[in-house]
Amino acid sequence: QVQLVESGGGLVQPGGSLILSCAASGFTLDYYAIGWFRQAPGKEREGVSCISNDGSTYYATSVKGRFTISRDSGKNTMYLQMNNLKPEDTAVYYCATPRTPPYSDYDHCTPSPDDYWGQGTQVTVSS
Repeated sequence: QVQLVESGGGLVQPGGSLILSCAASGFTLDYYAIGWFRQAPGKEREGVSCISNDGSTYYATSVKGRFTISRDSGKNTMYLQMNNLKPEDTAVYYCATPRTPPYSDYDHCTPSPDDYWGQGTQVTVSS
């Protein structure tokens, strides 16, 4: 069955960097859209960055130029390189992939609650 497992979160000082990983099993990552989403306390979940099956990428305005999404076909794993982290980046970060069509792309990096989700990894940016 489809499984997504995030890792790499932690506590980092403002200006620091982290790399999040999302290990996928039960499907081939290259054939599907997949993305990173985050939810801070008291806020709605938001799309951070998504990658389509053709490799096109989307970034939220707040993270453009600081975050980079990528995937490793051999490891069936997606990554989020996060640089110059800010306190407002503090949130639980989730990866998700579509459960229903279209499978190839996340329109404006907007998932469905019914999609396949990982358990999340906490990122805290604080001095």
